[in-house]
Amino acid sequence: MNKTYRMKIERLFDILPNYKNSYKPKDDVLAGKENGEWVKYNIDQYIEAANNISYGFIKLGVKNGDKIATISNNRPEWNFLDMGISQIGAVHVPIYPTISESDYKFILNHAEVQYVFVSGKDLLRKIEHILPEVPSLKGLYTFKDIDKVKHLNELIELGAQHPDPEKLEQMKSVIKTDDIATLIYTSGTTGDPKGVMLSHANIISNFMDVKHIPPVGEEGIALSYLPLCHVYERMLIYLFQYLGISIYYAENMGTIADNIKEVKPDIMTTVPRLLEKVYDKIIAKGRKLKGVKKALFFWAVNLGLRYEVEGRNGWFYHFKLGIARKLIFSKWQEALGGNFKVMVSGGAALQERLGRVYNAAGIPVIEGYGLTETSPVIAVNNFEPGNIKFGTVGPLLKSVEVKIAKDGEILCKGPNVMLGYYKQPELTKEVISEDGWFHTGDIGIMDEGKYLKITGRKKEIFKTSLGKYISPQLMENRFKESPFIETIVVLGENQKYAAALVVPEFDHLRSWCKVKNIEYTTNEEMIALPRIKKRFQKEIDTYNTYFGKTEMVMRFELMDSPWTVETGELTANLKLKRGFIVEKYKDLLNKLFS
Repeated sequence: MNKTYRMKIERLFDILPNYKNSYKPKDDVLAGKENGEWVKYNIDQYIEAANNISYGFIKLGVKNGDKIATISNNRPEWNFLDMGISQIGAVHVPIYPTISESDYKFILNHAEVQYVFVSGKDLLRKIEHILPEVPSLKGLYTFKDIDKVKHLNELIELGAQHPDPEKLEQMKSVIKTDDIATLIYTSGTTGDPKGVMLSHANIISNFMDVKHIPPVGEEGIALSYLPLCHVYERMLIYLFQYLGISIYYAENMGTIADNIKEVKPDIMTTVPRLLEKVYDKIIAKGRKLKGVKKALFFWAVNLGLRYEVEGRNGWFYHFKLGIARKLIFSKWQEALGGNFKVMVSGGAALQERLGRVYNAAGIPVIEGYGLTETSPVIAVNNFEPGNIKFGTVGPLLKSVEVKIAKDGEILCKGPNVMLGYYKQPELTKEVISEDGWFHTGDIGIMDEGKYLKITGRKKEIFKTSLGKYISPQLMENRFKESPFIETIVVLGENQKYAAALVVPEFDHLRSWCKVKNIEYTTNEEMIALPRIKKRFQKEIDTYNTYFGKTEMVMRFELMDSPWTVETGELTANLKLKRGFIVEKYKDLLNKLFS
């Protein structure tokens, strides 16, 4: 493993010459799938593409501070553009491919974007009719061949025909580490998106603080599927390049399982939802087993759910775990490519039981925590002795300070804290105090004085009419342990009790109906059946036992279809839009609380 980094990384584009100087040549620095084949790029091709993009932008008159937007799935071209933009001091504005038309319009105008790059026809269709309403816009490019639309290759070709290395070096030389590198619009659960200004130094400090975590070096392979427009995935993509780890981009959410089997990655970042779905599928297969095989399967699972790190369960437990790994968990590993050294979970709370069972199965999953405004990581579990505790987001990063305010809010200070919200100084003052403490809006505690534990979201904690406080996030995470529940929202502000809207895990419900010889017709008809309502009541009763009497969910309603970004209940990074849900389902909620 090569650990000699020869350059000081002060700007994000410094990663490229560092990569070239520090690691052995290889053909898969970046890889993406085109027409069923992996298309790979070495470091020279990467640098050449980034430089030509810079030259092309120089020819078009793009200057330091100008805004360039990308709306794209994950692909190597995203990296070429990111570095090409960065090298001339322009500001990269990556935008989620899943947001609403009104959000696109707001962001493109608010950021005064000059050029937009979209990956293909579907995304172009979403935005093309609003582009005339963006006066700052000078051009549109795509990564796919589309009639009458310029292709990224035209910009690269323009640069190749007008190379100006001296001008590029001069532009690079004036870019400071504290200059803004990117503008990331957070998909808020209310109101217009906010433009988070992050500097080169913000993001670099963050990946330098976690560089000791990946247990692989330049021989390693990372698979990436989380959106690169999200700072969590993006920061780690910079880290992988800094460590010389090859990056393969999954085609889409539906192909992850196949891509994992093809690539056999060592490392992947994920959100809990994927880990939950994989676990649910494995358990569903286990339920279909018969006799001794079934008994053995659930013996191993129950053993896994009691797992502790660093041999704390004692020798006899580990003797049994060795058997479970050989007979049962080896198949889990195989289903996930058989090569994972670490999966890093973030973006939402990971159920404690999943952290235990995956690690027991020999698939190391570690959980971290952060926000776009903190570049993003504040704390993360890691493999140093004593640095993993299930149910927490781990110890703080070395350069980050945290204090818990009197009301329980987590405050953070460090080189990772954003420059501020773009064009919104008043809003910036609301969240960053004069002495530099950023107010996260999350509630938490320091467990054992070392591990950060998130207990809720400040704005989401509500009070019943009986004066009792309820933290819905904490409850929702517990209820989602039920294989019957995909999503749940707990509500009850100023009401006598808490109630919930429940989205069933319809695949699991179908399987259950099959076992019980209930003919499955439509979702709508199934959730109206008294027998099914009774089964869900049993689940609610089971998980209510984890809470005090005043917190329990007293009534619930089942939804007849999943909640998605498109249907409006979820933000682009899959968080619940509580305000939207309350408004959309107000008649149902009136019924629940009447």
